[in-house]
Amino acid sequence: MAEELKAKARRLWSEIIPSGDIDGLAEIIAEESIDHDARSDEPQGLAGVQRTTLWLGSVFSDQRWEIHQVIGEGDVVVVYCTLHGRQTGDLMGILPTNREVAMDYVHILRFKDGKAVEHWSVRDEMALMRQLGVLPSRPVAAAAG
Repeated sequence: MAEELKAKARRLWSEIIPSGDIDGLAEIIAEESIDHDARSDEPQGLAGVQRTTLWLGSVFSDQRWEIHQVIGEGDVVVVYCTLHGRQTGDLMGILPTNREVAMDYVHILRFKDGKAVEHWSVRDEMALMRQLGVLPSRPVAAAAG
């Protein structure tokens, strides 16, 4: 069972989300799923995931998710991955920079009856903002004198 769920989670980020396949999302995401890290203006459930997928596609062209680890235990799957893309759309008021970006994510999915019913995520937004030029690069540590 865990291997089947891991395959579904892997497929989400390796195939379905980067291609914007909102119908494919319905094969894996439950209609009434809960995203614990959704933006405040984002609807819950499958509709919210579909909206987020389309939004990501409008912000990042050439989108590709590099999967580093997929770990499953029982009904929970963890995916550690990196989003690669080019910012060619508006990102929360940041005009398109056409810069290539890479942002690390950790996604946690809980499945029930073969579909994801809960989602949590952690993402490195500071690294993304630095890559887009919104924040300065990390300061270099001063040499001890």
